[in-house]
Amino acid sequence: MAGDERRPPELRPLLLLRRPSPLILSCLSTRFHLLKPWDSPLPLPAFLSAHAASAEALLITGLAPVTAATLDSLPSIRCIVTNSVGVNHIDLSECARRGVVVANAGTVFSEDVADYAVGLLIDVLRRVSAADQYVRRGLWPITGDYPLGSKLGGKRVGIIGLGNIGSRVAKRLEAFGCTISYNSRTKKPSVPYKYYPNVCDLAADTNALVVSCSLTSKTHHIINKDVLSALGKQGIIINIGRGELIDEEELIKCLMNGDIKGAGLDVFKNEPLVSKEFLSMNNVVLSPHSAVYTNEAIQDLNHLIIANFEAFFSGKGKSTIGTRFSCGDLDLSESEGSEDEAYLKVAPHLVHKKSPEEGNLSEFDRKHELKVKMISRHEEVDGRL
Repeated sequence: MAGDERRPPELRPLLLLRRPSPLILSCLSTRFHLLKPWDSPLPLPAFLSAHAASAEALLITGLAPVTAATLDSLPSIRCIVTNSVGVNHIDLSECARRGVVVANAGTVFSEDVADYAVGLLIDVLRRVSAADQYVRRGLWPITGDYPLGSKLGGKRVGIIGLGNIGSRVAKRLEAFGCTISYNSRTKKPSVPYKYYPNVCDLAADTNALVVSCSLTSKTHHIINKDVLSALGKQGIIINIGRGELIDEEELIKCLMNGDIKGAGLDVFKNEPLVSKEFLSMNNVVLSPHSAVYTNEAIQDLNHLIIANFEAFFSGKGKSTIGTRFSCGDLDLSESEGSEDEAYLKVAPHLVHKKSPEEGNLSEFDRKHELKVKMISRHEEVDGRL
């Protein structure tokens, strides 16, 4: 087949649309026969056509979009694994219709992103990055003492999306003496924080908002002019979700006019392009979508990607009709709309505790107590769907 390399017959084909990191590429190459379009002389459409009948599994990196047209060109695909937590780049309804299973990065990044969100909030409040530039530009001996910042302790912080990441942000901020409230699709019965069904009401009663919900058609621009106005002139907004959760044009206007105090942004509307207005603002901390990037998290992600594909391939011929898997712990509880319902039919949560005494656990399994298994796509796991 065009573009194929000779391979042992036991290696199952795995399609990659974009070149992943060297580490995951190396790990995958010993377990699967990698179909790599960048190594082929064929144009991408011809390459996909050449492998359309054999490719059952697809790895998505860098938020490469998976549309109905993509799936049309790959009719044999039955499993998609993405290296992201968010799945807004995948047409989930179409995957559900075709019976394609989808797995994401689960909770691999949750601790690190929560740390980063708190770090951004501290940075904006205490003006750490701006103070660094103040010293580097030689302004300290000329201008004198740096302007005062604001303390974190005692702040009222509203969290939009109290899922895997948002709940961890809340726990961290509690340790600083912050008062936590939240908005989500529904009130969480076991959560002690005050619940606001309306985002504007949440903003009006907080000093800072942390945006950590999934991006869907209903959460698009969940932070709009009305919310920013309710947040007020002393308000701060932190976004570690997706850029389009915020109406970026309105945010820029509010920051320029002093209608809110500051922002910490790890995500943007047109990544990697960042609106030039942000670049000149010293009350905004900018970050290149790097909240997830720690050595430990990336290593764990690589293990999880491999575990998901191995779970898929090992289930061939064993599972009953309708059986699906996901070894990532997807939390779409903060999402809304048909996309989420479609996703829950495609890949429910699958994090199953397993003690090391049960044996046959890899180093990664022992560390995370994860058990990869096949479950019905409508089965409830650990009380959640």
